[in-house]
Amino acid sequence: MVAAVDLELEGRGQLETLWEIARYSAANGVPRRSFILAIIVGTIINLINQGDFLIAGEALNWAKIGLSYILPYCVATYGAVSVQMSRAR
Repeated sequence: MVAAVDLELEGRGQLETLWEIARYSAANGVPRRSFILAIIVGTIINLINQGDFLIAGEALNWAKIGLSYILPYCVATYGAVSVQMSRAR
């Protein structure tokens, strides 16, 4: 998938392609769907990674909590943008 974005950058100006990526990532319900997916997947990841700390009542690692939600959001957004860009070609 990264190769597809690299090919896009070669064929047109980089600034134009980055603008197109930003436009696709903010349109057609992509942020809402990515947010919902990040909540679901991030919660599952947090329970897997820090469930023992929750049960024991110990301190949580807030950096891991944040990353557990940010990563699924970025992956879902990347997938939606790459599909939209391939359809536009």
